[in-house]
Amino acid sequence: MLAVGEEAERHGALLAGAAAFAAPDALEEGLAELREQLDRATKRVLVVEDDDRQRDAVARLIRGEDVEVTAVATSEEAVAALNTDPPTAFNCIVLDLKLPRATGFQLLEHIRASEELHDVPVIIHTGKALTQRDEARLRRFAQTIVVKNARSSERLLAETSLHLHRRPAALAPEGRRMLADLEHAESALAGKRVLIVDDDVRNVFALASALEAHGMEVRFAENGREGLQSLQADPVVDLVLMDIMMPEMDGYETMRAIREVPEVAGLPVIALTAKAMQGDRDKAIAAGASDYITKPVDIDQLTALIRVWVNRG
Repeated sequence: MLAVGEEAERHGALLAGAAAFAAPDALEEGLAELREQLDRATKRVLVVEDDDRQRDAVARLIRGEDVEVTAVATSEEAVAALNTDPPTAFNCIVLDLKLPRATGFQLLEHIRASEELHDVPVIIHTGKALTQRDEARLRRFAQTIVVKNARSSERLLAETSLHLHRRPAALAPEGRRMLADLEHAESALAGKRVLIVDDDVRNVFALASALEAHGMEVRFAENGREGLQSLQADPVVDLVLMDIMMPEMDGYETMRAIREVPEVAGLPVIALTAKAMQGDRDKAIAAGASDYITKPVDIDQLTALIRVWVNRG
């Protein structure tokens, strides 16, 4: 199937099973892409992962009647696989960053330096904590970054299916269920607007990256005073993540102030704190928090909490 629409609709169309996508003014190019996809019914994926158990799990997740998987443990083995086969034989590469000897970063740069491999989609699948600099570097070369967590299998299957133009019907029943669960979970957050109030740039970056991956729109403020001013200037927000320990105006004071502003008095506010004592939770709730989560934040727990509050009707 060739899907035709605006560029913003590309991701959804491909994930739904379209073999190719084209803008209304580019039908010829779209038809050519569709013919190429049909000519290569069996897709090939290269998985590069040094952990034996995870490598096998990823291969099993992706492999199917329509997909062959070559799984290797090192950058050297990956280069050998790419050199042994015609480079264009691989339709997608799944790459971990924490590899022995030559790192995933180095392998990625090698792949992108190759004229034959330059356009092969690369999905970064990693448990490595990424700095802002790391992510910016990766975005130059990789199509997608999937951080290993409780939902990463669903996301990895979804992203590989997108880049391989896999039809949902070609997946095993378990794979179809995983994609359906992911679509339901992410659609509950997509387009929701969140304000993060936190003076730690690292926390803001980590939270924003995770929430934007779910399709949320994120803005942030460095302290309580800025957060309150942001809400007063633009109260169109679905939820606030509020750090407690901040200079100038801490989270407790800020939440009390928010509850005094009619336009946002009923806004869900989730308090973030490094303390886990019951007294701290009670104090946060008394100050106006709708709910509470402790640092370091478990992203899966946080997104589940956000899902409840922004869709509470």
